[in-house]
Amino acid sequence: MRVLSELAPDWRSLAIHESSGCSVSSNRLRAQCPGYVATQYDPAIPWGQTHIHGYRSEDLEAQTFADASFDIVITQDVFEHLFAPDRAIAEIARTLKPGGFHICTVPIVRGAEPSVRRARRRRDGSVEHLAPAEYHGNPMDPDGALVTVDWGYDIADYLDRASGLSTTIHTIDDLSQGIRAAYIEVLVSRKALPSQVTPDGAPDRRPFLRRLLRR
Repeated sequence: MRVLSELAPDWRSLAIHESSGCSVSSNRLRAQCPGYVATQYDPAIPWGQTHIHGYRSEDLEAQTFADASFDIVITQDVFEHLFAPDRAIAEIARTLKPGGFHICTVPIVRGAEPSVRRARRRRDGSVEHLAPAEYHGNPMDPDGALVTVDWGYDIADYLDRASGLSTTIHTIDDLSQGIRAAYIEVLVSRKALPSQVTPDGAPDRRPFLRRLLRR
């Protein structure tokens, strides 16, 4: 919420999509932002339809939203559970408006070491475990959510390559707000405005880098 408020103080008036949200901040977004859309991975109902409990059923890797639907997309501790995170970030980029951004939390357990794949999906749909199975809590499944990737800081480059977005990692250490812990990095991936795209179609990082240098 701190990163969101710093980057978009007017977030209450924006179109926001949150995938798999189940936190206190999700409740705040739902209560205060009329343009907030919550989704869950729920294959029990058709993709794009809304459940009686108010969430919309969506596969983050193959969404039914139209292009440029949202100012902001939020995923909290989701990307360590995806089998195709490259497809998910590409879909997020597609559904973002120009100038919009994706706010992502994910446990960066590998630090400066390369990310490691823990599980992958075979062509027949079965799961191949490359490391001992590890699960996190999942409000949609009592068996939990399988961890598929142990991420390192190279996740930023991975997201950029897969999406064309420009990602920075925010780290906050502020005991006045009770913020001090491991694995609390926040990744922000921005979609360039048309004026910030270079002739070869890649995002022009120079304005963003200048903002970083001024901070």
